[in-house]
Amino acid sequence: MQNTARQACVYALLEWEKGKVFSDEILHNTIASSRLTPLDRGFLMETFFGILRNLTSLDFLIDCLRQGSLDHPTRAVLRLGIYQIFHLRTAPHAAVNETVSLAGRARGLVNAILRRALREKESLEQRLAKAPQTIRSSHPTFLLDRWNKAFGEAPTEELCRWNNSPAEVHVRANGLKISAGELLHTTPAAEPCPAHPRALKVSQLPFTWMMNGLCYVQDPSTLFACDLLNPQPGETVLDACAAPGGKTTYIAELMQNKGRLIACDLYDSRVARLRENCTRMGVQNATILQHDCMQADGPLASERFDRILVDAPCSNTGVIRRRVDVRWRLTDEDFLRMPAQQLALLRRLIPLLKPGGSLVYSTCSLEHEENEDVVSAALHSIPGIHLAESRRILPFVDHIDGAFAARFIRES
Repeated sequence: MQNTARQACVYALLEWEKGKVFSDEILHNTIASSRLTPLDRGFLMETFFGILRNLTSLDFLIDCLRQGSLDHPTRAVLRLGIYQIFHLRTAPHAAVNETVSLAGRARGLVNAILRRALREKESLEQRLAKAPQTIRSSHPTFLLDRWNKAFGEAPTEELCRWNNSPAEVHVRANGLKISAGELLHTTPAAEPCPAHPRALKVSQLPFTWMMNGLCYVQDPSTLFACDLLNPQPGETVLDACAAPGGKTTYIAELMQNKGRLIACDLYDSRVARLRENCTRMGVQNATILQHDCMQADGPLASERFDRILVDAPCSNTGVIRRRVDVRWRLTDEDFLRMPAQQLALLRRLIPLLKPGGSLVYSTCSLEHEENEDVVSAALHSIPGIHLAESRRILPFVDHIDGAFAARFIRES
């Protein structure tokens, strides 16, 4: 049982170091097993995600203050202390004393390092400012190399700053129950989002909005693939990789709950979450299936669809701001493996389109290999289709999460 926010943060960091579970699940499990107040839960979220965002720069500062190896628990405690000193407005005595109390037999060492960090803060910040980009930005070198090549140095610096900033909370007003304008009038904590007419930015999310299915928490970038799909009432539509349901519930809204919407996902736990969200949002025209869309047989074998959405599994490089540990999980090999899987999905699903039907391929990746190159490979290897339009969203241009979507049409 973790009884304080700092204690819970160190526990979560050590769980993350094991490399078996993603950070958002670790945070969820840590909060569920603790007795933290809402204020303490906010502090835990800020410190845990903030440390993962700034991991390399924090370790650089620690190494400036202490030569030699450190065991995992001591380094986790030091990361927490250094993060508070350099990134939060925590009172210095609290940043040191409360953190030192977690260090066990290393209390003397941690106390000395943190007090020295306070004394030398200005000079340490100057040293960090002169460090290589991979340290300053806390991004792996291979990601920086590919982004510098694709976008240029200044946009890459801006992208890293975006990734290292806390994500704003956006919601989509659920048009099956309420309009964005009506939702705005229920709280002063919301304002329109210029990126999309159905999106709102909220500083404090009202619990009743979620409980009553009046909104869905999602970045505006996730809506454009559905807009490109443009599903119509009365049509037969497939959402092939549907969980947790943000795009599924928006498609149902665009269809006005009329027609047939089949939503699939592979894993039981994800399908349960998809079903729960569809129920909460008032979706009535969806059939939810646990199904691997790569399989040639099964419930989709005899179906033909007017429109198909393929929101493909991807590297998530467009949403690193939200999925903070993605940067530390990716390797160069992922950008060879994922495009092959993505193209295989298109080859499997395009034959399920009716003549004249549309398929939208989307990712939350910034990478050419997963976006334009997959589109090009599909056009060259799948007969009877053409590209109607595509859209790429970049955080340093559009000021929302990164995304890509392309609409294919199956020729008559």
